[in-house]
Amino acid sequence: MKIKVLIVDDSALIRSLMKEIINSQPDMEVVGAAPDPLVARDLIKQTNPDVLTLDVEMPKMDGLDFLEKLMRLRPMPVLMVSSLTERGSDITMRALELGAVDFVTKPKMSIQSGMLEYTDMIADKIRAAAKARIKARVLPVAGAASQGGRPLPQVGNTFTSSEKLIIIGASTGGTEAIKEFLLQMPSDCPGILIAQHMPEGFTRSFAQRLDNLCKISVCESAGGERILPGHAYIAPGHSHLLLARSGANYMTQLDQGPPVNRHRPSVDVLFRSAAIGAGKNAVGVILTGMGKDGALGMLEMKQAGAHNFAQDEASCVVFGMPREAIAIGAADEVAPLMDLPAKVLGYLATHSSRALRV
Repeated sequence: MKIKVLIVDDSALIRSLMKEIINSQPDMEVVGAAPDPLVARDLIKQTNPDVLTLDVEMPKMDGLDFLEKLMRLRPMPVLMVSSLTERGSDITMRALELGAVDFVTKPKMSIQSGMLEYTDMIADKIRAAAKARIKARVLPVAGAASQGGRPLPQVGNTFTSSEKLIIIGASTGGTEAIKEFLLQMPSDCPGILIAQHMPEGFTRSFAQRLDNLCKISVCESAGGERILPGHAYIAPGHSHLLLARSGANYMTQLDQGPPVNRHRPSVDVLFRSAAIGAGKNAVGVILTGMGKDGALGMLEMKQAGAHNFAQDEASCVVFGMPREAIAIGAADEVAPLMDLPAKVLGYLATHSSRALRV
C-alpha cells in the first residue's frame, strides 16, 4: 500500500514540484495539496494521510500554531519544509520540539532544478516519517535522573573526566533526543562531540538553542577547538566533524570531503575518528535515525576498546541507525533514551582514571 502524503504550502510552484517528486516514487502518492492550514484541516479529514508536509511560514494561520493544534488533536507524522533563513531555522527548531518528525529545506537557487535535485532526500524522509513513532515528549528536569529525581552519577572533577569523551550520532528524531540527553549532563561531564544529520544553516540555531537550555556549554564546532569537559561540539551542516589529537589534548577537526552514506556530516566519520584518536577513552552513543550511518564506525570504536550505547526501539522516533549498530554487535548496551544519560555517566564514573591512556 502506498504512503499517502498531504502537501501544505502557500506556494503553488512548491506544491506542484512536491507533487511531481512524491508521485514519481513507486511507494507513495499525493492525496491532496492545500495552500494554507485551514484548507489542510478539511483535507486531513477527507484523505486521512500517512504523512503531512508543512511549510514553516504560512498565511492565515502560522505553521507552528497549526502544528501545535495538529499534534494535540490528531497526532501524525509531519515533515516541515523550511526556508534557508535565520528565521526559518529558528522556526524549524521549534517545530521539531512541537513534534514534527523531520524537515527538508527549500532549494537556495532555481526552485525547480533545486527541488528536483532533492528528490531522493525528500522521498527518504517521507518514508522515515511514515514509520515514525508519534508520541508526546516529556523532558526530564535538567540534571536529574529520569526516575524519581535521583541525582545522576558524578564523573569526578574536571581533571579526571578530561580523559574521557562522549561521542554521539543521530538523524531523524535526533534533535529532541540529543536535547534530552544533554539536558541531563552535569557541568563537569566529559567533552561531547555530536554528528546530527542537518543541513548548513540549521546546526548553529540548534546549538544556540541547546546552549540556552543546558548546564553545559554547547556550540557549533568551528574546527580547531580544544575539547573541554562541560562542553559539547556539534558538527556544522557543511562539514564532517572529526576528533583529532594535539599532544595530550583532544581537538576538533572539520573536513569538507564527500558525503559518507549520503551524509555530511556523517556519524561514521566521527565515530571512526574517535576510534583512532581516543580508543577506550571514548564512549559511543547512537540515537534515533533512519539508515545505517554510524553502525560501522561504532563497531570500529568497540574494536578499539570503546564502550557503546544504543537507544532502544521503543523510545526511538525511527529505529534505523541503532538497529543497524545493534545487529552487527557494535553496541555494548541498549537502553531507553530517558535512561541513557545515567547509564553513560554511571559507566564513566567507574572507568575514569587520572592517566590519559589510548
